[in-house]
Amino acid sequence: MTNPARVLTFPAATPSAAVARFGAELEFEVDPDDLARDLADGARRGYAVVETRAPEAFAAAHIPGAINLPYRTLTAESTRDLDPGLVYICYCESIFCNAATKGALALARLGFRVKRLSGGITAWTAAGYPVEGAGTTVTCAC
Repeated sequence: MTNPARVLTFPAATPSAAVARFGAELEFEVDPDDLARDLADGARRGYAVVETRAPEAFAAAHIPGAINLPYRTLTAESTRDLDPGLVYICYCESIFCNAATKGALALARLGFRVKRLSGGITAWTAAGYPVEGAGTTVTCAC
């Protein structure tokens, strides 16, 4: 007798449910490759890259062109000069840090459209993409 496949213990979603679920996921996430290709191609219109870690982490290493908006400091006052027409791509250290999620939530609460960079700057550097800053050490520092 053959053992049933564990991965099919719960049936797969219908195609329409999968389209809804995975389409919604992509409304919230950007992967490092897509962002790197956009930056390399000069396709920077319509969004801004936001580092949500502390200033010292940003100074050490950040994605080229990113702005530093530590999630703990996001208020109506601190974001008054942001363009409400842009989408803000938030990132932090890695999947083990939730500063990007907290930053995206704060920006969304303030009325901005947001996405999160999957895997943070750790996934970015693991893929071999460049960083700017005084050093190359990536730490959580949120």
